[in-house]
Amino acid sequence: MFELKPTLAVGKHEFYRELAAQARSLLQGEHDLIANAANLAALLYHSLPDVNWAGFYFLRDGELVVGPFQGKPACVRIAMGKGVCGAAAAKRESLVVDDVNQFPGHIFCDSASRSEIVVPLVKNGQLLGVLDIDSPKLARFDEEDRLVLEKIVAAFLDSV
Repeated sequence: MFELKPTLAVGKHEFYRELAAQARSLLQGEHDLIANAANLAALLYHSLPDVNWAGFYFLRDGELVVGPFQGKPACVRIAMGKGVCGAAAAKRESLVVDDVNQFPGHIFCDSASRSEIVVPLVKNGQLLGVLDIDSPKLARFDEEDRLVLEKIVAAFLDSV
């Protein structure tokens, strides 16, 4: 049985090293996309400080459709290229947005969200969707967050 290990007051680098190890352990031996997305969303939501939404959108018939997540109810469908999620999916590159109110075309699912990071899910050249994490804090995410979340997404993609 997987156990969420509380992280003590450690530096950000050490915290992320432990979080990545927990994510790999959580995904180990399971290959179902939805099961792994659900567990990973819960791990990220309950582990990352200053986060008010963490979850997945999956590409279905040319648009992003909400998948497993933790947080308040979310927008169900997002068009490719629209909002932070749609832009990251269309570009197939991670986006870190310090202030979502300054992002052209931002989609307001939760007015409390102030910053956002989105990592596309690309496996064998095919876009599967995105990992989306929101924060009520401005400029919550940085380059280190992006790098670690990209590694966690790679582990997720390897598991399915």
